[in-house]
Amino acid sequence: MPLRPGRCYRHFSGPAYTRKEYIAGVPQPKITKFTSGNPNGDYDYEVRLVAIETGQIRHNALEAARVITLKTLSKKTGSETAFFMWVLKYPHHVLRENKMMAFAGADRLQDGMRLSFGTPIGTAVRITRLGDTIMIVKVKKEHLEFAKEALRVASKKLPLRTRIDIIPLKAMKQEALS
Repeated sequence: MPLRPGRCYRHFSGPAYTRKEYIAGVPQPKITKFTSGNPNGDYDYEVRLVAIETGQIRHNALEAARVITLKTLSKKTGSETAFFMWVLKYPHHVLRENKMMAFAGADRLQDGMRLSFGTPIGTAVRITRLGDTIMIVKVKKEHLEFAKEALRVASKKLPLRTRIDIIPLKAMKQEALS
């Protein structure tokens, strides 16, 4: 199996570090828009990007996946009103790093493992359950292949293995009416 990107922060151990009111200097997450497109459209399908392994997704990887999905869908469908995209996960977990200098004479400037708690370097989404939905795209029938392609490309930006689920919305509406 080929190596996936983001190997340093993909796995986690211990509880989440989320209490930002006690943490000084937490950088803002790169992802700021979680929804795009037309939320009130009449769509036929919901295409989901679902995690099939546990781990962490850094905020910049989540933003890269969102941007490439939006760009692909806008280009293929012709407008931003032909779909609705929603990123469901928010990067709550604060990542820390004990910065070490790696040049000659660095041993006189740092303390090694003494006071090694680390400073905040970013945030991440924790996927703790298999089958957690990361992103949803709602489209009409004629744009279904474009949505699958967009989420396939977006999955390459994420450090975890994912699958794409397709859920028909019209069949659910008809069953609810009867």
